[in-house]
Amino acid sequence: MKLCEHIPTEFFCEDGCTAAHRDEIASLGGRALIVTGGRSSKMNGSLDDMTDVLGKCGIAYSVFDRVEENPSVETVMAGTKAALELGADMIIGIGGGSPLDAAKAVALMAANPDRDAEFLVSGGNGYAHPLPLVCVPTTCGTGSEVTPVSVLTYHDRRTKGSVPFKIYPDIALCDGKYLMYAPHRLIVNTAVDTLGHLTESYLNSAADEHSRSAAEKGFELWQGNRPLLEGEPLTAGGCTALMTASAYGGAAIAHTGTGIPHGLSYTLTYEEHIPHGLAVGYFLAGYVSLCSDSEIHEIMGMTGFADTHEMDSFIRRTSGGTGIDRQLASLAAKRLAENPKKLSTAPFDADTAAVEKIAYSALSAD
Repeated sequence: MKLCEHIPTEFFCEDGCTAAHRDEIASLGGRALIVTGGRSSKMNGSLDDMTDVLGKCGIAYSVFDRVEENPSVETVMAGTKAALELGADMIIGIGGGSPLDAAKAVALMAANPDRDAEFLVSGGNGYAHPLPLVCVPTTCGTGSEVTPVSVLTYHDRRTKGSVPFKIYPDIALCDGKYLMYAPHRLIVNTAVDTLGHLTESYLNSAADEHSRSAAEKGFELWQGNRPLLEGEPLTAGGCTALMTASAYGGAAIAHTGTGIPHGLSYTLTYEEHIPHGLAVGYFLAGYVSLCSDSEIHEIMGMTGFADTHEMDSFIRRTSGGTGIDRQLASLAAKRLAENPKKLSTAPFDADTAAVEKIAYSALSAD
């Protein structure tokens, strides 16, 4: 099915999703490189489910399981080498946002073996379309399974950024049972990332009826399952709902892009290794508070928070975040000020004072 009319990815979400759609997987190629991390896909069964299907379909495969959190350009090039050595004609990404984003970049680079790493930074013309790509998310935050974006770490720039290409997966396979194996803190942090996607897309200068419709569907699912993030026992249905909310968040930002909270978060993630969802969450309430009264009212209504203070308290309490120091907040604001494209996404005048106010809203309470 199509999640939204502007998303070309075929999206499926159900129990036993990988096995149920073996024919769709097999239609994409005969030699697959699986791109994943070192542990979670093995623990939650998602890797075994995929290799079982590939074996039954007679598809040769190799596993590249060296994707780190916040994958680097160097990791993508190593994965590309593995794909070329296999002669892969399709790529399968399994895991959270890091493996999925890496898989997208590998699909691009493996289709363009004459290009070097600089291609992922600067872009270029006359390149081949990425190899067919299947994405299997195992967290509830990235939305990468339905977006064209691949966010990588650029060590030479000391930050993260999107590759200058649109790489939509061909198929997204979501199965809520994989989320049941995730640590609670990981579920919360990735769900906060979803909240960021939904909020930043809805309150975006590029928002339209299509992106807001996707965001509204995501907000409904997110709010309805918020108790799971606050400690209620996980259920299969709740996990599926959180993963679907994540996909709608991905569909929303696929149209608008992310906004200022994401832009500020990259410094926190690179410099202090703060988990991505929490890094984004630190700035959400401060960002919303600068919007118009009507926009604040809409966001509070769709999230179920009484006000931005309650939103911030929820994020810090459930994610275990205590805030950041002034030096880190200042550095994040300084770097974001050098990104006019990200600043232009705000529905208000994102001048220096506004950006600093949002950045300092993440300060520790101490």
